[in-house]
Amino acid sequence: MSRTMKDSGIPWIGEIPEGWSIDTIGNLYALRNEKVSDKDYPPLSVTKQGIVPQLETAAKTDDGDNRKLVKVGDFAINSRSDRRGSCGISAYDGSVSLINTVITPREQMNPCFYNWLFHSELFADEFYKWGHGIVDDLWTTRWQEMKRIGIVTPPLAEQHLIATFLDKKCSEIDSLIDLQEQMIEELKAYKQSVITEAVTKGLNPNVPMKDSGIEWIGDVPEEWEVCRIRNLGITQNGISKGGEFFGEGEPFISYSDVYKNIELPQIASGLIQSSQEEQERFSVCKGDVFFTRTSETIEEIGFSSTCTKTIEKAVYAGFLIRFRPKQGVLNDGYSKYYFRSDVHRAYFVKEMNIVTRASLSQDLLKSLVVLLPPISEQQAIADYLDKKCGEIDELITIKQQKIESLKEYKKSVIYEYVTGKKEP
Repeated sequence: MSRTMKDSGIPWIGEIPEGWSIDTIGNLYALRNEKVSDKDYPPLSVTKQGIVPQLETAAKTDDGDNRKLVKVGDFAINSRSDRRGSCGISAYDGSVSLINTVITPREQMNPCFYNWLFHSELFADEFYKWGHGIVDDLWTTRWQEMKRIGIVTPPLAEQHLIATFLDKKCSEIDSLIDLQEQMIEELKAYKQSVITEAVTKGLNPNVPMKDSGIEWIGDVPEEWEVCRIRNLGITQNGISKGGEFFGEGEPFISYSDVYKNIELPQIASGLIQSSQEEQERFSVCKGDVFFTRTSETIEEIGFSSTCTKTIEKAVYAGFLIRFRPKQGVLNDGYSKYYFRSDVHRAYFVKEMNIVTRASLSQDLLKSLVVLLPPISEQQAIADYLDKKCGEIDELITIKQQKIESLKEYKKSVIYEYVTGKKEP
């Protein structure tokens, strides 16, 4: 039997059950605004997953009393809109950064119910509507505004029922999301194994094999050549110019263009003012292979992207190395898969030296082994991998869409139950 509903008077909440009421955050919670030091109270991070011991990635200072006190049971929310959804109930006594608002319940309530309410998508929209700022996507909502926001107050018994239901239901949804994410990672690993197998063993399992002489490669088809990049073409670092030259002009191939794409995008992510001489020296031509040269970590070094169509007047970033093969030795399609295969990762990691930044030198790149099948076989491998990887990518896309659907479903479930549209 459906229950009687009434207008809450608050647009983002809409109708609520007849027995529920509306109150403000300020009437239900009190502000805790005590400055403390993280030397006295362990530092905590306010994340989308709740309040946790300080993350390694969090900015750290030595300013002394530069934190806010948080007690067990307090609720903390990041007041900045670029940290949307970062909030939760603290299971610890500790300290959080000053950008967070810390509040403590004034009266008896079920904190878990309000935790779900504060995590709802529409509450986040409402919360940041009350903020102020000079940047469109960076607003700050202070306690003076937050305390005036209207929220629902169901009877205490219903708060318990709803919180218990959402704990169980959302846990089930999260498990389904985790499963899909796990399957995506398995598909990505399978895709890499398919690529590595094809570019090191070929497509015919019955061909005679020979020892490549490279420990991490093993046997390769007998007809294949084992070469070094230095014997197959030339390498060159990219252009280096001041910031005033960027933002307009001709196409500029960035670090991210290479790092994120196995095949170089035809539309570059940036623009640069470049001379005709620079465009000729740092040109981006069909067949070129670009490698990420420098980074904070080894893991981002040596990623490649192959140019399959010349980009007129384009130049490429100084954080990249261009490898330009001799005419007719490497098929574009084979290159894009070969240089992205797992076979090279161990090589780059093993040989790289780190001081403050990881860096790939031209000398190191020139020593990279290239397995060279006959050109016709390179094309066949590329065609096979285009088809096979396309099929795997399609499966990944389906699972990513499933994840997005589950996330949207979770949002709707939270909203419908914390506003009383549905009852557990």
